Amino acid sequence: MVGLFFVAPLGMSGVVAFRGKNGGFTLEHFAKAFDFYTTDLLFTLTIVLLSTLLIGVVAIAIAGYLTLGGHARTVAILRWLYRWPLFIPFVVAGQLMRTFLAKNGMLNHVLVGGGLIDPLSAQSMLDWRGIVVAFVWKQAPFVTLLLAGAMAAVESQHIEAARNLGARRLRVLADIVLPQVRGTLLVGLVLSFVTMLSVLSVPLMINPNSPTMVTVDVAYRISTHADYPVANALCLLSLALAAIGAVFYLRHAVAKAEAA
Repeated sequence: MVGLFFVAPLGMSGVVAFRGKNGGFTLEHFAKAFDFYTTDLLFTLTIVLLSTLLIGVVAIAIAGYLTLGGHARTVAILRWLYRWPLFIPFVVAGQLMRTFLAKNGMLNHVLVGGGLIDPLSAQSMLDWRGIVVAFVWKQAPFVTLLLAGAMAAVESQHIEAARNLGARRLRVLADIVLPQVRGTLLVGLVLSFVTMLSVLSVPLMINPNSPTMVTVDVAYRISTHADYPVANALCLLSLALAAIGAVFYLRHAVAKAEAA
């Protein structure tokens, strides 16, 4: 299955990306990709890194409260509520954000109705900010689910001992709980990083204009120009970006295996 659906397409992509019109080896497709889409590559990396950072912050905050929160009803409501985006596809999330973050969308209506902003100062967030919001909203529950499970497995004696010594919940979270679950957090963030690199619907719906994400450029090269060599070159460059996350994951896996 891995060979059929992952290794074989990767090999075919490499052949198309490095094959010239005369059938020989060439780097012209990569040169064209860098010439046209360097800004988009940097934009993609920036958006995904920023989203990954915010996903980590949100996941730590939610999972930490689920583990250490003192208000049982709030914990129960939050545990029931935060998982909803897990069941929503990216294409639906992109459409939701189009209506939520538009100039006349729900967000600005709430802010204007609450007297927080003036109606004339309402702005559309259908740009890079909208992509980040959509990614964080969609992926934070996934990382939170992994992290909350890992936090629940932490020995309760450690938490109780810190509380008995007068440590506040934030101090317990930062000094006792997080160091024991950082491996799970890293795995969740790496998986989210790779997933966001492959999403087409969200940037296409929210911010299709330049600069945009590489997935939109790939779709444009195929649908408009039928330029499969440059599209495959962009895909391999995206794979190189994904390798950044893979390096962190593999280092953690090797360290864990050596410790075991």
